[in-house]
Amino acid sequence: MADEKGLTFEEAMEKLEVIVEKLEEGDVPLEEAISFYKEGMELSKLCHNKLKHVEGQLTQILTDDGQVVDFSINEEE
Repeated sequence: MADEKGLTFEEAMEKLEVIVEKLEEGDVPLEEAISFYKEGMELSKLCHNKLKHVEGQLTQILTDDGQVVDFSINEEE
């Protein structure tokens, strides 16, 4: 299953693409299709979590005194 925490985002996406291709072929037995679907959902969640983590990192900056603060741009209207 996809509970391998050591997967990189790219590895998880590659596995997910393989699963989607197999399911799209349509000739997978039902039990196997359910197993693929569950693994695909786990991989999808893993990718989503990794993206959210990176997004969180990108919205923070390190100040001169070593503190992490949220980064925001004040847009003028």
